[in-house]
Amino acid sequence: MQQGWLTKTFKGDKAIWGLVALFMVYSLLAVYSSSVGVAFMKYGGNTTYFLKSQFLMLIISLAIIVVVHYLPYRIYFSMAGLILIGSVGLLVLTFALGSRVNEAIRSIVIPGTGFRLQTSDVAKVALVLYLARSLAKYQKELNNFMLVSKYFILPVGIVCGLIMPENLSTALMVFGMSMIIMFIGRVPFKFLLAYIGIGVVAVLLFAMVLTVVKKDNRVQVWKNRIEQFISGKGSEDGDYQSNQAKIAISTGGLFGKAPGKSTQRNMLPQSNSDFIFAIIIEEYGLLFGAIPLILAYMILLFRGITIAKKCETAFPAFLVLGLIVMIVIQAMLNMMVAVGLFPVTGQTLPMVSWGRTSVLVMSFSIGAILSVSRVVDARIKKEKLPEEEISDEGEKIYEPAKT
Repeated sequence: MQQGWLTKTFKGDKAIWGLVALFMVYSLLAVYSSSVGVAFMKYGGNTTYFLKSQFLMLIISLAIIVVVHYLPYRIYFSMAGLILIGSVGLLVLTFALGSRVNEAIRSIVIPGTGFRLQTSDVAKVALVLYLARSLAKYQKELNNFMLVSKYFILPVGIVCGLIMPENLSTALMVFGMSMIIMFIGRVPFKFLLAYIGIGVVAVLLFAMVLTVVKKDNRVQVWKNRIEQFISGKGSEDGDYQSNQAKIAISTGGLFGKAPGKSTQRNMLPQSNSDFIFAIIIEEYGLLFGAIPLILAYMILLFRGITIAKKCETAFPAFLVLGLIVMIVIQAMLNMMVAVGLFPVTGQTLPMVSWGRTSVLVMSFSIGAILSVSRVVDARIKKEKLPEEEISDEGEKIYEPAKT
């Protein structure tokens, strides 16, 4: 039977393709509904401004997924170091030429386009590629503390250190994500505990130094958010976002108010990005909003693990698991913030929130996962592959190292 054009075009794990379509539907519906008021006020009554912007970004993201999933994933093994160096360069450039948004410098504007590149998002995925390559390359030497410190923790520390001054929550998320990836990659647990301890001390020392040398710093913002979360008694302004999100969720109930009927979208800052999950629950309820999205990310995690298990060598397995961990951790943090289970972090909901850099980075990540899936499926079906995709990088997968 001749394959249809859909099967020929969209290769790899069919469940992940289905999840991509689901995320895009949720994204268009939620972004449009949550941003109508803001678009009307800021863009001269053009209530579809954010809808058109998100639709264009999703079309671009779909094109990125298709293109990337046809690329041989082996190229990331050889280019991971260069990609990481380039992302570090972008982080440094952000300090010099970055634009200030919401009292923090986190992005650079690409000349002539007006496009704001969130450099921490680029560094995040670059670090995942690098860790996957390093775990595959040194997996038989992971009991060497100095080697792990040099080739794993040093790059992680550099990236997190460059992100931390303006975005502590993202730096902590990247560090935690890296620890999980290294744990999956069989780095001894005692090493990870030591690195976590060193990381805690480093953050505290950095906060103390920053307070002394720079009056205009974000240390007080970090402190206030933590105190407000622990006490549950935020200030009138500082806890405003969390309170509005809780109101949206509580009024949404089990079935929601119906699409387009949100009232908190006009009062909740970042309603189309950081707190879009709260708007989704308000309009679609727990039954049709929260639960399907949570299940979707859990299915994505399960499919990623399934793909990794089919890999014959280490690099593609660690690549898939690293990218899946990155996506799912960010999704869980975003949803936990929206429901008040975690301090405000400013993380978007992957493939759902309105955004630009985050959408493109997540699209690349899903494309890379599907690239591995495509090759694995072809091998299982014994289909002929291009010469450059016949051999993998990295050692054969072996038993975990003892801790």
